[in-house]
Amino acid sequence: MPKVVITGGGTGGHLYPMLSIADALVKAGVALSDIRLIGSSRGEDQRILAGCPYRVSYWPGRGIRRSLSPRDIAANLRALAGISWAFALGIVTAVVWRPSVVVSVGGYASLPMSIGAVLTRRTLVLVELDARAGLAQRLVKRFAAARCTSFADSDPRAVLTGVPLRSGLSLTTEERRQVAKASLLPEISPARKVVLVMTGSLGAKRVNDAVVELAEIWADRTDLALVQITGRRDFARVKAREVRGTLDYRIIEFADMTKFWPIADVAICRAGATTVAELGVVAVPAVLVPLPNSPSDHQNENARALVAEGAARVIDDSKVSGMTLAKMLESILDTTTLGSMAEAMRKRGRPNAAADIAKIVIESSGQ
Repeated sequence: MPKVVITGGGTGGHLYPMLSIADALVKAGVALSDIRLIGSSRGEDQRILAGCPYRVSYWPGRGIRRSLSPRDIAANLRALAGISWAFALGIVTAVVWRPSVVVSVGGYASLPMSIGAVLTRRTLVLVELDARAGLAQRLVKRFAAARCTSFADSDPRAVLTGVPLRSGLSLTTEERRQVAKASLLPEISPARKVVLVMTGSLGAKRVNDAVVELAEIWADRTDLALVQITGRRDFARVKAREVRGTLDYRIIEFADMTKFWPIADVAICRAGATTVAELGVVAVPAVLVPLPNSPSDHQNENARALVAEGAARVIDDSKVSGMTLAKMLESILDTTTLGSMAEAMRKRGRPNAAADIAKIVIESSGQ
C-alpha cells in the first residue's frame, strides 16, 4: 500500500474533504502511519484537525491580498516569506518521507507540497472541489497524474468523483423528512414545508438580514417553517430581530447538518463546493446566493452549473432581499417544481466520492 500526503487547508471547505479522503484510504487498507496531512498554520486547520488520528503538519503561509495598499503590500511580503519556507519544507518532505502519492485538495496551503511533488517527481493527484479550480491547482494541473473533479471535464485525466464528504449524509425521502421533522424539539408540523437557511459557521450578514425580512413577509403563514442557521457571527443580531407570528420561525446559531438537511424541502445557501455537494447527496433543491469576490469566482461558477442542471436558482448577493427571496421561493414551492429540482439535485449527488478518490489514489501509486 502507498504512503500518501494529503495537502490543502486554510478553510473547512478543504479540511473536511482531506479528512474524508484519509478515512477512505484507511478503509481501503492504507496504514494510518502511511498517511500524512499538511495544512496551514493559519485559519481553521489546528481547530478542525486537532485530535484526528493522522500525523499532521502545519506549514506557514497565507493567501496573497489583491491590493496595492501599503498595509496589503507589507502583508504580502510577510506572506511570501512564509510561503518560501513552506516551499522548502515541501521539497524536504518529498525527499525525506518519500510519499508514493501527493493528493492536493487546493487552497494556498496546498501549493508548497504540490510543488515539492513536482520537483521530486512524486505522483500528484488533484482533487478539484469547485467548477473552476483555484490558482494553486491551476499552477500544477499539467503535472497531475489524475484529476478528481466535482464537475464534468473533458480532460482524459479527469474522473468525475464529486466532493468527499462527512459520513452520515444520505438521500432524503419524504418518509425520512417527516421523521427528521418529528425529531426536533418542538417538532415541525408534517403539513409545513421547510425552508432551511445555512450560510456557514460564521454566517453571511446580507443573506441573514434578507431572511429576517423574509420572515416578516411570511409572518402569517401557516403552511411553512423557516429554519435559519445564522452562524456564530450573526446569531445575536438576528435573534434580536426575531419575528413573531403564525410562521414556524426558528433561529439557530450553528447545527449538525446531518440532522438538519433532512428536514428541508428547499434551502437558501452560499455556493461553496462542500455545500453544493451535500445538497446533491441529500437531494435538496436550493436558492444559491454566491459569495461575491470568491477566489477564481468559484462560487458563481458552482451556482451556474447547478442552475444549468435545473437543481437550483441563483440570486446575486447585491440583489438578495426578503422580497427577492419570497418571489423566487413562491415559484419553487409548488410540488411539481420542487420534485423536478430535487430529482436534478439527486442526479448530481456523489455519496461515494471519498471511496472513489481513495481508489484512484491507490491506483495512481502503482501499488
